Amino acid sequence: MSAKKSTKSTKSVTRNQIITAFMEQVLVEEKLPKSVFKFCKENNMSEAEFYNFFGSFDGLQQEIWNSFFDHSMQLAHKNKEYETFSNQEKMLTFFYTFFEMLTANRSYVLFALTEQRDLMKNMKQLKGLRNRIKEFAGDLVADANSEKQLKILKQPVSVFSEGAWLQTLFILKYWMEDNSPNFEKTDMVIEKSVRAIFDVFATTPLESVLDFGKFLWKEKMN
Repeated sequence: MSAKKSTKSTKSVTRNQIITAFMEQVLVEEKLPKSVFKFCKENNMSEAEFYNFFGSFDGLQQEIWNSFFDHSMQLAHKNKEYETFSNQEKMLTFFYTFFEMLTANRSYVLFALTEQRDLMKNMKQLKGLRNRIKEFAGDLVADANSEKQLKILKQPVSVFSEGAWLQTLFILKYWMEDNSPNFEKTDMVIEKSVRAIFDVFATTPLESVLDFGKFLWKEKMN
């Protein structure tokens, strides 16, 4: 008796397929899945395939934000002139691209940030994004510092990177409430806030993080 060839597909589920299925399901059902088992059953995948990429829904939600950042940086670097940009232009390019990415996924982003009223739980899903943005901003200021001869002119990387994260949250909140066509006002806020942060860090010495906050928040538009 000869062995029969299995007709079952050996094609495995990909990371992006799981992310897409999750985003679509939470928007259609307007709630998070009750369990990984139920989510997998409803999307024709095994739990093992899910756990190949994510340890939990919390990890999956964090990875969605990480993907928004990673894809934005990939798109920014496709600009052949990106490497010749000033640090300010690089940050502007990133924010413009990042918020275009969020706009393309606006329904999910609004759900993700309003489904939980607990601020700490919302911040938990942004943990990976925070680390990425702080690293990106830190690299920019470190690069600028390397060009400065005097130590007194150099700016603290940690303060700048944390400021960039606060700036991201500020723009994100504005974008969520922006009702202007094509989110034109958000683009203006991005330009003004990026200019503000670089104006602040161009001054020497930087007296305190609070000084930065004043410069940043005064740019909020009515």
